[in-house]
Amino acid sequence: MQRFGGRDCRAGLLKNTGDDMNNTIMILNNSEEKINLLKILFENEGYNLISARSGPEAAEKTDDTIDLIIMDVELEGENGFMVCKELREKTNAPIIIISRLNSDSEKGFGFSAGADDYLTEPFSYNELTARTKAHIRRYCTYKGKDTKADGSIIHIKNLTVDMQTQLVTVDDRKVSLTTTEYNMLVLMLKERKKVFSFEEIYDKIWGEPYFYKANNTIMVHILKLRKKIEANAKKPEIIKTAWGKGYYID
Repeated sequence: MQRFGGRDCRAGLLKNTGDDMNNTIMILNNSEEKINLLKILFENEGYNLISARSGPEAAEKTDDTIDLIIMDVELEGENGFMVCKELREKTNAPIIIISRLNSDSEKGFGFSAGADDYLTEPFSYNELTARTKAHIRRYCTYKGKDTKADGSIIHIKNLTVDMQTQLVTVDDRKVSLTTTEYNMLVLMLKERKKVFSFEEIYDKIWGEPYFYKANNTIMVHILKLRKKIEANAKKPEIIKTAWGKGYYID
């Protein structure tokens, strides 16, 4: 198994001939060696790759053609978490942070800055590509690229969600959600009154085995979602908490 950040990550890979050819990934990293490595890995998987060596360069290159961003937060002379936050303001494309920084507080900073995922080095090539494909698949679904929605429109208080266009509005004002935030909202909207445990949310949204520290990740995303759709995030009327159990929409 290839590992990024270890000695065995340069092993040859079989080229993927699937449907990923039209997806574009941007790599933000100070290290030319790591950029080249990731380019080799993902070009062999059939993705289009562009790279940036700094936050300003990444911001300049971020547009609607970018389907996913992979970035290191250890950027020379820059606060990588602030860069992540600035990129999030420009795009709803998934952002995966890869870094040697692995404390819970640093991961919390990453998710608070708008990251959808956080991998600490060393990690396996298979893990990175699996997460990349899952995030891009959900993002393409969110953008309406490859699936047809059911066409229903859901109203809750002053919130409206058009399941066909993936348009979310509050008081007729468009709300910009990340794919993770949108998918969490839709998950609870489709099964009103059901309390979703942390395990269920993590399994359905991230598609990975649950682990206890994932609770922090979920809580950060719920808080960010509430700030966007609730009149008062501290007194939510839409996404409610079932203490000790999880979250639900009444």
